[in-house]
Amino acid sequence: MSAPDELLRVEGVRKAFPGVVALDGVDFDLRRGEVHVLLGENGAGKSTLIKMLSGAHRPDAGRITAGGREVRIRSAQDAERLGIATIHQEFTLVPDLSVAENIFLGRQPRRFGMIDRARMETAAAELLERVGVAVPPRTAVRELGVARLQMVEIAKALSLDARVLIMDEPTAVLTSEEVEKLFAIVRRLREDGVGIVFITHHLEEIAALGDRVTVIRDGRSVAQAPASTPEDDLVRLMVGRDIDQRYPRESGEPGAVLLSVDGLTREGVFHDISFEVRSGEVVGVAGLVGAGRTEMARAVFGADPYDTGTVEACGVRLPAHDVPAAMAAGIGLVPEDRKGQGPVLDASVADNLGLVTLRSASRAGLVDRPAQHTAAGRIAGRLGVRTASLEQRVRTLSGGNQQKVVIGKWLLADVRVLILDEPTRGVDVGAKVEIYRLVNELTAAGHAVLMISSDLPEVLGMSDRILVMAQGRIAGELTAAEATQDAVMTLAVTDPAATGNRETEESRDR
Repeated sequence: MSAPDELLRVEGVRKAFPGVVALDGVDFDLRRGEVHVLLGENGAGKSTLIKMLSGAHRPDAGRITAGGREVRIRSAQDAERLGIATIHQEFTLVPDLSVAENIFLGRQPRRFGMIDRARMETAAAELLERVGVAVPPRTAVRELGVARLQMVEIAKALSLDARVLIMDEPTAVLTSEEVEKLFAIVRRLREDGVGIVFITHHLEEIAALGDRVTVIRDGRSVAQAPASTPEDDLVRLMVGRDIDQRYPRESGEPGAVLLSVDGLTREGVFHDISFEVRSGEVVGVAGLVGAGRTEMARAVFGADPYDTGTVEACGVRLPAHDVPAAMAAGIGLVPEDRKGQGPVLDASVADNLGLVTLRSASRAGLVDRPAQHTAAGRIAGRLGVRTASLEQRVRTLSGGNQQKVVIGKWLLADVRVLILDEPTRGVDVGAKVEIYRLVNELTAAGHAVLMISSDLPEVLGMSDRILVMAQGRIAGELTAAEATQDAVMTLAVTDPAATGNRETEESRDR
């Protein structure tokens, strides 16, 4: 018997794919006017559950009820008719359409049989204002950065006037200010009686926003708890063990310079970027969204052009805009946009892990596939990639496991300098610690890591030095001892062009 305020209930649902059981008896309910947090490791079954609620998958067993009535959700249209809207972790926007066209895709207002663009753009502008993003409705989506794409996704969901809103890692790419704006929106929706399923790997967000938590582990719902439950208890429920250190950085004495960037400039994007990364150290890059961090990293790797400046890897000066040259010199890049620029989604886990080493594994033009497969298996096991087999398509993996595959191909290539751009976005706390331990292994073996992250505690916890970017320039450098959240944010909101490079005295001495 459902409660009067119950919007949605899932009872004993099961879902299996070839070679793997994704859900094996999950119970979950959502009430009117609450934020119910869905918590679990990557691969635990969260994504499968929300795809079931949004019409992408159908359960093999169990039942789903909406408003006390059993329902069958066979498509996105079925979900929409039931008042269920989903904001997926990976964006579902069409790059060549405008913001307004994406928000109302398939539901454009019409007049005399023609699309009423004026009304559509006016409605889109109101929704964009509601989520606090200043983007003209006619802007092509491909022109937007990741953070603004996320806010457009939220505006699109709000346009459906949903009674149930599912949000899968909505804060993963947002700054702290943008997160607060999002939380204000969520709280208003809760006051309006909307039920919100909120998936996050940022445990501090649970107590700040949630009402209840359901924990899923290995495809089963293992606990339901109030959002005020201590973080350590939630971690124990989620991973089935205690995690002693969230940021287990093991620093050593830095060695020779492996990456040197001098005066790197791209007009209107970044200016006069200079820094070094040494063997055995992690250099973090912090800053607000739009500071130019990702653009700088892509230029260093050769993926994007730059106007002036130099990049040297292991003493070799690299030509501009030349990815093969960067890779040959020992540089690897784990990109911010995992779905668009990371793995080949329709290729297997084994093929993705072997992408970077294809040339070295070839003899007389033929790839030594058995050796590649063996090496891929070793790396997949080391990273704990959850997969039915190495032949499973990467598209079918959870977001966190896709990220492990992207990192794994560079580990297999044994790069000397690894650039990590938002390496733990959408990754659970247990997998984060695994990635951090891999970073420690790399630096202990004499490699260097340049780590860009919007997760400030991550930057503070895992960096030996921190470069802070603001408005396309390096606003300052902090040692691990100097770095605090306040110190980083103070630099992140400065105008470096007006104040000059505000390095610390210790940084200048180096």
